[in-house]
Amino acid sequence: MVESKLTYEECRKQRVEENKKRMEELNLSKLAQSLKTSSPKSTPVKQGKPRARLPVEPSSVPLRRSNRVADKPPPNYKEVPIEPLDRPRSYYRSYQRKDLLNRVYASDEVRQYAIYRAEMLQSELESDSPSFVKPMLQSHVTGGFWLGLPVQFCKSHLPHEDETITLVDENGDEFPTKYLADKTGLSGGWRGFSIDHQLVDGDALVFHLVKPTEFKVYIVRANESEDENEEEETKKNNRKEKTKENNEDLDVAHITRSAKRLRASKK
Repeated sequence: MVESKLTYEECRKQRVEENKKRMEELNLSKLAQSLKTSSPKSTPVKQGKPRARLPVEPSSVPLRRSNRVADKPPPNYKEVPIEPLDRPRSYYRSYQRKDLLNRVYASDEVRQYAIYRAEMLQSELESDSPSFVKPMLQSHVTGGFWLGLPVQFCKSHLPHEDETITLVDENGDEFPTKYLADKTGLSGGWRGFSIDHQLVDGDALVFHLVKPTEFKVYIVRANESEDENEEEETKKNNRKEKTKENNEDLDVAHITRSAKRLRASKK
């Protein structure tokens, strides 16, 4: 073992000596020292200051879009208020935001009965002007205040572009609302109408299109009692009876005048 170690050590020293001789013959040692002395000192790299970037409006940047929407105008992302502000709102003075945790949901029976009464009211309207019944949900009267309209009705009777549509209640008060054609619904202004008329879940509304951009709105309350319904039916029957009596009086007067003319002609 000792002899093998000595032999290995001697071989290593011999190789080191041979390498030194070769380096001296090739002048590699002198060349390495000259390179060390002549190499320039490394200078630290200066860090440049970051340039301040100016804000760019989205409308000024060209957008990549598919061929399907290439011909359409670029979208405008600026916030534009759509709530009509041209008239004072009476509902702002007394409205307190509803507690969404204490929502009252109408039962299926109450909801269906309100829809039934609304359809009965709709059947009494003029058939020349289109109309539809819209039951109220929580999303229509609390929180979101968005009212989606029947898609087929909107495509057939309402403008194909965003427009201001006026809602006229039974008292003749007008409420301008923002109609969004792509979404087929009412956005700005519907919140005011809902709050001012204290609409709740289960109510049913009859929308009667009396003008291209004007609805006459009739409200059927879900929480109306049977007595109130009977009273309303009694009023309707009384109105019908009065109309019938007036027509009969007109017929009698017409017959009397005709009889007088006949007598006068015979004489």
